[in-house]
Amino acid sequence: MDKLWAPWRSRFIYQRKLKGCIFCHHPKKRQDARYFIVRRRRHAFALLNLYPYNNGHLMVAPYRHVKDLSSLTPTELRALFMLVRECEGLLRHRFHPHGINIGINLGRTAGAGFRGHIHVHLVPRWDGDTNYMAVLTDTKVISESLEETYRKLQRSEGRGQKAEVRK
Repeated sequence: MDKLWAPWRSRFIYQRKLKGCIFCHHPKKRQDARYFIVRRRRHAFALLNLYPYNNGHLMVAPYRHVKDLSSLTPTELRALFMLVRECEGLLRHRFHPHGINIGINLGRTAGAGFRGHIHVHLVPRWDGDTNYMAVLTDTKVISESLEETYRKLQRSEGRGQKAEVRK
């Protein structure tokens, strides 16, 4: 049997599972580095996915707990997608991907892991990022730790980014 060692992932496997919504819980704690929150804006925030499809996999969510686009106010909707656009630029600047998948999963059948709180995924993609590990063994290799990815994304905050403070 072949083994793929990734000891840094054990922290996420053994941590106590949160009861409730991560998108409500994490920003309230004001521990951005602990929860990998890379951007905060007035009505929305962005954080790294703890179980990424690729390096730099971000999720953007409104602060308010709503399940779909029609439940957002026009202000929240605009803010959400303005932050998605900002994060697209951030990923392009820091990681230079060949493409980015941007998507929303609404409901369990659509693949939503958190069904009650809408969020947008941004997944950087590179030519050849699907290799034999994913095809033959159904295993994705993530080549960088979440801490290193977080540091890269934080380095560019304040440099050419319009900062909005959440009230």
